[in-house]
Amino acid sequence: MLDFASIPEKERIIVAFDCDRDTALKLADQLAGHATWVKVGMTLFYQEGTAIIRELKDRGFKVFLDLKLHDIPHQVHGAAAAIAKCGADMITVHAFGGVPMMREAHEGLLEASEGEEPISLGVTVLTSMGEEELNRNGVPGAVADQVANLAGLVKEAGLTGVVCSPWEADLMRTILGADAAIVTPGVRPAGASLDDQTRVATPRIAFDNGASHLVIGRPITKAEDPAAAFDAIVADL
Repeated sequence: MLDFASIPEKERIIVAFDCDRDTALKLADQLAGHATWVKVGMTLFYQEGTAIIRELKDRGFKVFLDLKLHDIPHQVHGAAAAIAKCGADMITVHAFGGVPMMREAHEGLLEASEGEEPISLGVTVLTSMGEEELNRNGVPGAVADQVANLAGLVKEAGLTGVVCSPWEADLMRTILGADAAIVTPGVRPAGASLDDQTRVATPRIAFDNGASHLVIGRPITKAEDPAAAFDAIVADL
């Protein structure tokens, strides 16, 4: 059973590297000894491929590869297996892809993992989307209802947990149980810019609501001193 609550908060903050390789490696060197986790998203991965994962792992970081896989089950199985082989410690698939697709992602990870199986997360509703935008995309009702529906599918598929807004973390904890990974982007320290996020909360609120990990990008990576910004967030917790 996973016990995220027993892990120190600083080891549960994931710093998002949505930038180019040189910037990512400079940030990694600045954050060495401070952060444990970094996130590689589409921008960085599509530029550098699996090499950037190895470079960050060689620097001692755990890597969250956030590609939000969403395709037919066969393709997602192969993609998840390839991700496991390159050493990523955490991956994402779109929960809207359905239970068979998510099961194949899980099978791909099991098939290719050489050590500990990566944490597998179903993305529920993007934190940039509010109820109006969700409804325009053909999903009626409240955001929380769709998040709960997708969380049930994630649980059925056997994934480790979900990605959701901090405001749905407590609902996810109820649905998925105490040992689920609940990763929350849309986290901003008090007074920070919201950028393109809509459903946001402070780090303390996110943890209090049941998040296992927080994803924080620009408030750290755009700071004059990223390590100091990271440490200030930890101190506020």
